Amino acid sequence: MTSDPAALFNPRTLDFSRFDEETQRLLTAVVDWFEGRGKRRLLAEDLDRVWYADFLEFAAKEKLFATFQTPATDAFGPAAPAQRWDTARNAALSEILGFYGLPYWYTWQVTVLGLGPVWMSENAAARERAARLLDEGHVFAFGLSEKEHGADVYSTDMILTPDGDGGYTATGGKYYIGNGNVAGLVSVFGRRSDVEGPDGYVFFAVDSRHEKFELVQNVVDSQMFVSEFKLHEYPVTEADILHAGADAFSAALNTVNVGKFNLCTASVGIAEHSFYEAITHAHNRILYGHPVTDFGHVRASFVDAYARLVAMKLFSARAVDYFRSANAEDRRYLLFNPVTKMKVTSEGERVVDLLWDVIAARGFEKDTYFNGATHYIRALPKLEGTVHVNLALVLKFMPNYLRVFDGIEHSAPQDYPEVPTRSDAADDAFLFHQGPARGLGKVRFHDWRAAYREAAGVPNVARFTEQAEALTQFLATCPPDEAQQKDLDFLLNLGHLFTLVVYGQLVLEQARLTGLEDEVVDQIFDFLVRDFSEYAVALHGKASSTPEQQAWALGAVRKPVVDEARFGRIWERVAALSGAYEMRP
Repeated sequence: MTSDPAALFNPRTLDFSRFDEETQRLLTAVVDWFEGRGKRRLLAEDLDRVWYADFLEFAAKEKLFATFQTPATDAFGPAAPAQRWDTARNAALSEILGFYGLPYWYTWQVTVLGLGPVWMSENAAARERAARLLDEGHVFAFGLSEKEHGADVYSTDMILTPDGDGGYTATGGKYYIGNGNVAGLVSVFGRRSDVEGPDGYVFFAVDSRHEKFELVQNVVDSQMFVSEFKLHEYPVTEADILHAGADAFSAALNTVNVGKFNLCTASVGIAEHSFYEAITHAHNRILYGHPVTDFGHVRASFVDAYARLVAMKLFSARAVDYFRSANAEDRRYLLFNPVTKMKVTSEGERVVDLLWDVIAARGFEKDTYFNGATHYIRALPKLEGTVHVNLALVLKFMPNYLRVFDGIEHSAPQDYPEVPTRSDAADDAFLFHQGPARGLGKVRFHDWRAAYREAAGVPNVARFTEQAEALTQFLATCPPDEAQQKDLDFLLNLGHLFTLVVYGQLVLEQARLTGLEDEVVDQIFDFLVRDFSEYAVALHGKASSTPEQQAWALGAVRKPVVDEARFGRIWERVAALSGAYEMRP
């Protein structure tokens, strides 16, 4: 939260000046609340699985969720003047909550999802009800997943049966539903018993306090409550219907589009706090007569982890701009969204693993934030769809992004005005008017090569550009054949290669906009070159790869440009973080 784009979030040096005064006050209040509790209590309550009622009381008193999660069009109550759905400040709050503990982020995140179908609904009474509940301090839940079907909306067993009086009774179960124990409103997805096909889908609102709502259990052994619940002939009136038919299906997917984004910033927050603990421990620990950080492999791990973490922050921040500037003619956010969900969160896991390899047994100790981070960081790539699900989604955009169709490269990118940095106090209204959840193959993109050309003087950017160009040649000269297009194992590896190109593009755009030093960019692309080579070798080894594809794969392998002086300067940045932040005991 500082003017340095490569800086990690540090509660000791807060700078929320890019936001309006009320947003600055609330974000600072959140940090102060956690810092006031101290590390010992925070960790103990996590280990003892204490429900965080006090945090929800704090959020209600400050009207935190009401301010951040109520669109300006539905403003309600004393917080109305500051209410809007602002992806930039939501991302900042998400990062802070992840920094202090994933369970706190989780109750916020699930409320985002629960509100999605409401704010997308034309049911004015339901929207007013939601705004009032938020003002009163309630949280929300998103009743989509089921025990037998996961989030497969085609197979829901939540059935609404006409009651003969113009309403319905809902019977069925939902599973993996956060906040299900206390939600003032649960947005539930189901289908009508009397209507076949997509026209029978329904999104409706229920109250977890209703006598026909059975809270079965918390399905995880955790401080957060991830519920299983059942409805037993729960009465549903027209006033409770949020969406019907194909609109209900679109609301489910469009809600995930909005809510999924927060996973990346939570991952950033977890990785940042872990980094402080790891570098402070290692830099002050003597092993065989030397500080641990004197060893070359330790410095390499820290520099790699730092570069990956900075890249996570750069990509996520730039993706915010595309979300906030989206409209019906510019839906590029639909690609950048699953990349944040899949790539940024996976990178967070990799950062923690690199740090864990250095601090070793210290990462298991109960008095560390790191101990919790090692399992919480692994949750994020597996929420709202697995990495594989998101990779499959990313692949849908590859032809239009790279402009290679049927083995022919086309050279006419879409001409869009440049998306500016968006930290203005505006309501992101389009996110609740996305329209039908289809037509991904029609989304057009600007010239991905432009960002790479502007940074061509950075050695490892130039080297990675060779690999990105090689990917277009792969699609033009030896693309997946008919059998490989049905081989998901092969395609997912191809998706990883494509994702790296997209990731690099937004990293470069954000680096340019923020004036990030070339040496940091060079270190980031050092690992991107290595990662591309790794996936190319993996493609070479796939059972179905052809001789032509194998030759391409080996030809795409590159070694990063080595610069010991650059590495040394990045290491000095990392070493300076030792002792820079430690949470109050």
